[in-house]
Amino acid sequence: MKPRPIKDTRQEAAMFMRRALVGFLVIVVALAILAVRFWYLQVVHHDEFQARSDANRILTRPLAPARGLIYDRNGELLAENIAAFRLEVVPEQVRDMNALLDDLRDTIGISDDDIERFRDLVRSKPSYQSVPLRLKLTEEDIALFAVNRWRFTGVDVVPYLTRYYPKGKEFGHLVGYVGRIDAADVERLDASRYAGTTHAGKTGIERAYEDILHGEPGYELVEVNADRRPLRVLERVAPTPGQNVYLTIDSRIQEAGEEAFADRPGASVAIDPRNGDVLAMISVPSFDPNLFVNGISQTDYKALLEDPDKPLLDRALRGSYVPGSTVKPFLAAAGLELGLRRPSDTILSTGEFHITGQKRGYRDVRAGGHGRVDLVQSLAQSVNTYYYALALDMGIDQLTESMAKFGFGRTTGIDLVGESAGVLPSRDWKRGRFNTAWYPGETVIAGIGQGFWVVTPLQLAHGVAMLAAGGVSRKPHLLYATQQGIGDAPVPSPAPPAGKSFFANLSNWDAVRQGMIAVVNGPTGTARTMGNGFPYVIAGKSGTAERYSRTNETWQSISQVAIERHQVLFEAFTPAEDPRIAVIVALEAGRGGGHDAAPVARKMLDAWLLGEPKAPAASADAAAPEP
Repeated sequence: MKPRPIKDTRQEAAMFMRRALVGFLVIVVALAILAVRFWYLQVVHHDEFQARSDANRILTRPLAPARGLIYDRNGELLAENIAAFRLEVVPEQVRDMNALLDDLRDTIGISDDDIERFRDLVRSKPSYQSVPLRLKLTEEDIALFAVNRWRFTGVDVVPYLTRYYPKGKEFGHLVGYVGRIDAADVERLDASRYAGTTHAGKTGIERAYEDILHGEPGYELVEVNADRRPLRVLERVAPTPGQNVYLTIDSRIQEAGEEAFADRPGASVAIDPRNGDVLAMISVPSFDPNLFVNGISQTDYKALLEDPDKPLLDRALRGSYVPGSTVKPFLAAAGLELGLRRPSDTILSTGEFHITGQKRGYRDVRAGGHGRVDLVQSLAQSVNTYYYALALDMGIDQLTESMAKFGFGRTTGIDLVGESAGVLPSRDWKRGRFNTAWYPGETVIAGIGQGFWVVTPLQLAHGVAMLAAGGVSRKPHLLYATQQGIGDAPVPSPAPPAGKSFFANLSNWDAVRQGMIAVVNGPTGTARTMGNGFPYVIAGKSGTAERYSRTNETWQSISQVAIERHQVLFEAFTPAEDPRIAVIVALEAGRGGGHDAAPVARKMLDAWLLGEPKAPAASADAAAPEP
């Protein structure tokens, strides 16, 4: 048997120590690596992993701001937010959605439109979130649901704020309306400001001043579980409400004009010539903007679209009217400024005007003519011959250039979306539109505001306000003041700067003004009864644009009476010696501007007087110039 070797304890101890040291070093290195890794994750990338953790644990829920209110210049409320109730459903708590919707339809009347919108929202939201099914429940609806609530698991009545327009149709076009945000709105709106917001301005002031009215959103930090269900609110930052907006509009003038129209299609605009404040802006017929706030029904929308009077057309902003004789004061002013006429110059009206060398005659208003008339009487009696000759002497190029200075042929720049520019006749316009030359006969009829002429009521009102202000142009505007919140003082909006006067010689302006005074106050004026009993002297001009041939009376859709199938207009400003309001009225059917449109303007001026200091009655005879 082989002898067992003797142990070398020293060598074994040394080996153990070497191995222990290596193992210790390995452990130290491993711990160091782990520590570095912890430092890397918890220090270097702390913010990133903290954000990831919070994203799994904390939900940021946007809070929509309360929309600003809209008032007229006197504090009359035109748009507000009111408390309402809606029916909401939590989809995951409903076993059979189709059966639930059918049952609710039978119980409180859910429409097909409501169901279609609800299904679209359900597809775009998590199943645990409440989805609105029907908006603006009535008290009867709420009572019916309360009685049957035990049958509807996952359904509840929820309070919310909705937009409401207390004046309804009266300010439908001007104030406009808000509606549910759609794809087109998403492209033009800042997504960060509209998180949590369901509605935005669609038309009118609601759209033009969307940025001011909307406000700034707030948010809530909500702790959620693994299923993303809310557990508690960790932090809340309140939204900043939108600013209140005060308009230059005087609702008394607006309402008086609406009533005077008596549902006849047309438009009216009133402007303060001293600063460009729009005092009234009427379009008839109108529509109830409340129908659009929470989604108009297909039935109601179809009825508006198929209405032959086109209630959705904003006639004041986009209506197309042939101005007729309302352009005569502007032509008279241009003729004086160009040196082609003096106030004392006269022309003989025989009832028909002829261009030299042509057989065709252009008739005057009165058969047999008006005799010899000067500038004042040419306006008072609306003598076509005077303006046929003046237009021909001016030529279309000078006529176009002069009328452009009064703002015709382009937008006024008012603070609304969608304004039309109208048509100012010119060689270039006709060449571009029809690719044909301009003829002298077209210049002649352009002199009385017919032919290719097209104006909007706002455009014409701006021109009249400019004339009333001695030829000084001020951009019409609707913003009067803004207010941060209820109780804060409104901050006035700065007035737009004044342009250069059209008149180099103010005596020319006075001559035109005297002619317009004679229209209302002179014995031969076409609107000589319009100013009766009014405390200020009114200057005005009527206009009638013929829309049918005297031998072919086919405009049955306009009026059953042939004599009323004209577009009729009236323009005026007062007090004539120091104008503070300029008004135009355009009706799509009537006998004449003095007969039909002037009474509407008078009603609006009467309403305007309610906000003006009392004045002694003026003598019409003293104000009227000598014939």
